[in-house]
Amino acid sequence: MNGKGDSLNRDPWIRVVRTELKPPSLRDNTGDVDRVIKGLHKLLPGTIIIPEFSLIKRSPTILREQGYDVEALLYEQAATWKLFDLLSRRREKCLYGLAVDLGTSTLVVRLLNLETGEGEEEISFLNPQTEIGTDILTRIHFAGQPGGLAKLQHLVVDSLNREIHRMAASQGMKLETIVGMVVAGNTTMTHLFLGLDPHWLCREPYIPAANTFPLLKASETGIAIHPEAPVLVFPNVGSYFGGDLIAGIIASGMAEREELSILVDVGTNAEIVLGNKDWLVGCAGAAGPALEGGVASMGMMAGPGVIDKVTIDG
Repeated sequence: MNGKGDSLNRDPWIRVVRTELKPPSLRDNTGDVDRVIKGLHKLLPGTIIIPEFSLIKRSPTILREQGYDVEALLYEQAATWKLFDLLSRRREKCLYGLAVDLGTSTLVVRLLNLETGEGEEEISFLNPQTEIGTDILTRIHFAGQPGGLAKLQHLVVDSLNREIHRMAASQGMKLETIVGMVVAGNTTMTHLFLGLDPHWLCREPYIPAANTFPLLKASETGIAIHPEAPVLVFPNVGSYFGGDLIAGIIASGMAEREELSILVDVGTNAEIVLGNKDWLVGCAGAAGPALEGGVASMGMMAGPGVIDKVTIDG
């Protein structure tokens, strides 16, 4: 945002606000962070601004190094704004965000420029958890073994970090300039990403550990971007209706339309949502490779080299 409070993009979740601060003096001994918040209230009147404690610890050094000429980095949470970093107003680099699709078979990562709202790069790659099992049920059973859940979580987090690092290097940017992340996946993939026990997802009455998740910091998830960057994990409705469908409903706008719409997501699993602004109904089921080799000692997902059919012509 500029000095008048204009946003980087339309209705931003993460904002940069330029502040005009007077250095402290014997006549003005206001605390460093309180001084920043006081300056922000002039640009964002009526807002509630809460500083992260980690920033309070760093703020005296940052403000003096920058001569009290800084930009405030904030994100919105529950009608409040969290202040999580102070940046030099002489910085040259843009700020970025990540959108991550946690697919059962494929992971997709998109890098977004927060100043323009445009996508800078998008990559997709095989979910490394397929080495444990190509289907969800195999992974859930593996998670119940000693060290199984931790291994599944490390596989996906380490893989994301490698690709994010490669993406940042190709763009000539520092990982710290990635200041936000949004993650959408089915309920099981979300549980495995967060290290939550998925045991009861596949057992009657099929209950997730949680339907909604608190806003996390990147450092809490193990993702190697700005350590204080907010990470939003989309909520689920149930064991087989996850955050990927919630994200699809929001992105398509079908829940705001008068006319009837249908949303179909066919991947390793398939989900269908039907409805409009007044009602929505959804269902989910296995599709394609979800049943190939599922919880079996032999078998594999569809791919090059897989025997699909044998015909003998006498």
